[in-house]
Amino acid sequence: MPPVPRADVRDRIVTAAAELLRRDGAAGVTTRAVSDRAHVQPPTIYRLFGDKDGLLDAVAEHAMTEFGRTKADAVHAAAEHEVDPVADLRTGWDLTIGFGLDNPDLFVIMSDPRRGNGSPAVAAGLRLLEDRLRRVAAAGRLAVRERDAVRLLHAAGTGAVLTLLEEPEGERDPALADAAFAAVMTQICTPDPSGAAPDGPSATRTAALTLRSVAPDLTALSPAERSVLAEWLDRVVDHEGEPGHRGRRGEQGGSGHDED
Repeated sequence: MPPVPRADVRDRIVTAAAELLRRDGAAGVTTRAVSDRAHVQPPTIYRLFGDKDGLLDAVAEHAMTEFGRTKADAVHAAAEHEVDPVADLRTGWDLTIGFGLDNPDLFVIMSDPRRGNGSPAVAAGLRLLEDRLRRVAAAGRLAVRERDAVRLLHAAGTGAVLTLLEEPEGERDPALADAAFAAVMTQICTPDPSGAAPDGPSATRTAALTLRSVAPDLTALSPAERSVLAEWLDRVVDHEGEPGHRGRRGEQGGSGHDED
């Protein structure tokens, strides 16, 4: 009988460990339990994963990759059907909160910076969040840089899930996650739900952020020109965001009109 391919054995072990993690938590993922469930010898697990931590990392990566496919499908469907980008952002938030609460041990594993920072699946998830926020920016609704919005949403989502997981399962109040999302949205999005630009200096900043989001796709410009445009827009965003900056309208005594 030919030997079982190494990849097949590895997948079988990861699948068995994932089932145990989901059912019994991290404490249930023992070498003996996994080897029995996967029908392999314990030394095979050590040879492929090194130790239990290595096995848990592989399980978490596998589960996060599967979840990432679900999120990717949602992102692509929202773009294809022109779903309101802010509503789509909330969809992504709800998916992440739900996944974390449904997979507590897995979420805790991936929330550890020593594990998550090197995870291709986590990096792919952040890129999907960037895609969602780029649509928000292109719609004229983003009030901060995309990378800052990513960090704020990622931090708030992770914190909300971990806080809820600290509470007994029957006492978790989903309103906490709702409140966290609402708080972040006041920081990263323009307040007008119609997408109209607000008055004052934030109008210029929002316009610059909107154009900055599509600058890499402006094929009418050369790559060098797109790079220069992006640099200029970044400077505008920084300048308009400086504390005490009032914009042109304030400098002209509030008239709002150019001089003749």
